[in-house]
Amino acid sequence: MNVKHYVEDKVIVFEITEDLDHHVTEKIRRRADYEIQRFMPKRVILDFNRVVFMDSAGIGLVIGRYKTTCCYGGKLEIANVSTKLRRIFEMSGILKIIPIISSDKEAVNE
Repeated sequence: MNVKHYVEDKVIVFEITEDLDHHVTEKIRRRADYEIQRFMPKRVILDFNRVVFMDSAGIGLVIGRYKTTCCYGGKLEIANVSTKLRRIFEMSGILKIIPIISSDKEAVNE
């Protein structure tokens, strides 16, 4: 599977373990939506620690999970973003609505 997740105190962290292109985003999208609907967390964190490449499908994945999380009254954050991915997020405008946090482990404990 392309994503691992764990839940702690109404926080779901999705550890994305592969690059995000149109071949893998559908599986991640279904899994994330299912878990968000199931737990209705206050915070959802997408951990990009192992992601090197992301195309427009990855941007769509992030925006879609943002909308889903907001529908359930939660907040989406992204963590462990490389410099390359940060530029993609900046150019796409995602950082205007979704914050980058320093580490998913620290965020769960906040």
